Amino acid sequence: MSAIRQVALLGLGEVGSILARDLLVQGGIALRLWDRQFDDPGSAPSRTRDALLALDGVGAADSAGEAAAGCELVISAVTADQDLAAAASVLPGLPQGCWFLDLNSVAPSTKRSAADLIDAAGGRYVEASVMSPIGPRRIRSPILLAGPHAEAFEPLARQLGFAGASFYSAEPGRAAATKMCRSVIVKGMEALVSESLLAARHYGVEEEVLTSLNDLFPHPDWAQHARYLISRTLEHGVRRSEEMREVARTVADAGLDPWMSRACVERQAWAPGFADALSEEELVPMLDRIRTDFTSSTTKGE
Repeated sequence: MSAIRQVALLGLGEVGSILARDLLVQGGIALRLWDRQFDDPGSAPSRTRDALLALDGVGAADSAGEAAAGCELVISAVTADQDLAAAASVLPGLPQGCWFLDLNSVAPSTKRSAADLIDAAGGRYVEASVMSPIGPRRIRSPILLAGPHAEAFEPLARQLGFAGASFYSAEPGRAAATKMCRSVIVKGMEALVSESLLAARHYGVEEEVLTSLNDLFPHPDWAQHARYLISRTLEHGVRRSEEMREVARTVADAGLDPWMSRACVERQAWAPGFADALSEEELVPMLDRIRTDFTSSTTKGE
């Protein structure tokens, strides 16, 4: 099986930025970049693009179709709400037989719709679900691959540096379902801890609440862990809220009312408005900063 040399990367957010650098480390890769925010020269993706263009083998495109033209692999690492739009946008330039790796956190039904677009155009769609935070292991993070083309793609993924990628199922949507059901707990825990401890700090009982959590969820440093969970909502809440909308769709498609997931959407979307609190290194000062900023914003709105 021929090694992949020409790669288009859609999306230069947290995941895309990490993958771009890690793919280049492998050597021998020509990388073409596209992000819908390239129209704004001051956007974070534009700044990342400019830094990457200084490296050998990197080019940028004016459209997703242009990025895909001549490539053997397209990697989609956009936000959840742009998953289908990203798949559709490459079609004008998608070569026959081109692999399309969809890393986005969306519902199984959304993945199947994207697969229909790519496969109908002659591409080979591979569903992928990243099963851990991307930061610690980067391109080597555990990734489940699913769909009719997934098993054939696994060795190519490993050649590119995706050491944690593994064939999971030939059934479309199965990897996405696994990711979405996991997110009910992971993103839900972030939202629950945020809401619980912000209220607990108001009453001055946060220390007792954290101590009591060890009875059910033992952890060597619950205060630091809680700060980490809350920081994820402050930094990535917009993207997480979009993912949780897809989670709610997944739960609804299973015949259940997604009450918890819908509530998580609201808390995750609320959190980034208080991102200044990320500068606080300890939990209690972070809670106080959020509460102060929230009170100030509420007062201004009256």
